[in-house]
Amino acid sequence: MSAEEILTYTIKNYHPRLALAASFGGPEGMVLLDLMHRIEPGSRVFVLDTGRLHPATHDLVDRVRDRYGKTVEVVLPRAREVEHMVREQGTNLFYSSVEQRKLCCRIRKVEPQRRYFADLDAYVSGLRRDQNLNRRKTAKVEWDVGNGGLLKFNPLADWTRERVMEYVGEHRVPINALHDEGFPSVGCQPCTRAIGPGEDERAGRWWWEADGAKECGLHVKDDQDGGLGI
Repeated sequence: MSAEEILTYTIKNYHPRLALAASFGGPEGMVLLDLMHRIEPGSRVFVLDTGRLHPATHDLVDRVRDRYGKTVEVVLPRAREVEHMVREQGTNLFYSSVEQRKLCCRIRKVEPQRRYFADLDAYVSGLRRDQNLNRRKTAKVEWDVGNGGLLKFNPLADWTRERVMEYVGEHRVPINALHDEGFPSVGCQPCTRAIGPGEDERAGRWWWEADGAKECGLHVKDDQDGGLGI
């Protein structure tokens, strides 16, 4: 099934208990937003505002609102949990160890997303198989056990970066301004840097950690056989 076919099916069967999970830090999410809006202008999109995002990411949220006339559902972490973590571990705890970084990701991203998913039956993600080794077996449709048991659609799983950017150019899709400054993938401001020639496109994420298939926890499956093979 093509991305358009998957999205048409998904919107027809699950809207409005369906939303696009967009970081506003990668062009994939913006391509999906554009595709979904063409099928259903009332399609939903949310962003996890961790409190540490780049100004360029906030600017893109505003540009999307203006371009599409679309409400972007902003999901925030619980203030009390963030306050406790920062008080006990420090503002930049993530630099001290992988465990501390994952703690910060869990409080600022993973848990807020799981709370948001409690009111959904399915969601759409911009994962691509060629982004890193951890994603090479991404199915176009998965049963997401780790996030409470809902369908996860990855319509761009078999797209390349080049194909994504071709769509961006053809349809004049708004994307994060940092992509033009060497940031192919944009996360939280202190956790993202530009990449150099020949580096993997996600090498700038958590750049101080050893090379490998680094993830924040949003896309790590509890059930590695969760793909439905579509």
